[in-house]
Amino acid sequence: MRFSISQISPQAWKNGGGSTRELARADASNGSEGQMIWRTSLAQIDQDGAFSAFPGLARIHCIISGAGLQLTNAEIQFTAHPLKPLYFDGGLDLTSQLQDGPCEAFNLIYDPNHVRAEMQICEAGTHRLGDGAHLAFALTGKLRLDLPEGEICLGQGEGWHGDTSGLVEIAQGSRAVLVGLELI
Repeated sequence: MRFSISQISPQAWKNGGGSTRELARADASNGSEGQMIWRTSLAQIDQDGAFSAFPGLARIHCIISGAGLQLTNAEIQFTAHPLKPLYFDGGLDLTSQLQDGPCEAFNLIYDPNHVRAEMQICEAGTHRLGDGAHLAFALTGKLRLDLPEGEICLGQGEGWHGDTSGLVEIAQGSRAVLVGLELI
């Protein structure tokens, strides 16, 4: 399935510290209404404050613009650096402190009892999508997906997710987020 941030409205956070756009999501197919298996989103973080907790879920957080932030509580201190995916327990009660002004983050929140997940920030070149579910999102420039069902071309701010293998060709001077999701 193809998606574009230009067609997804931002939703304000409850604490007013930013907004998010849900890009793609999978829910349990066992009849459990609303039981999320995984979800990706783009979050605009405008000010310091409470960081949303997702008890029972895992999280991969990656700053895609801005200088990054610190995530802390009484026992833990994480630094979210630009273009470096940060893996952590989504249920942690954390406070965020911006490093040098607002930033934007690509997030993957998932149920570790049902999914093994990985996130990579990739530059120009060819990247293989193995078995399982995948998501590709063009941060800058263009990319082309060569899939069994055909070719899909994406520009900045556009993405795709599906359950198929194939190749991702990221154009020179471009950058993308590639997510792998293996159901367990």
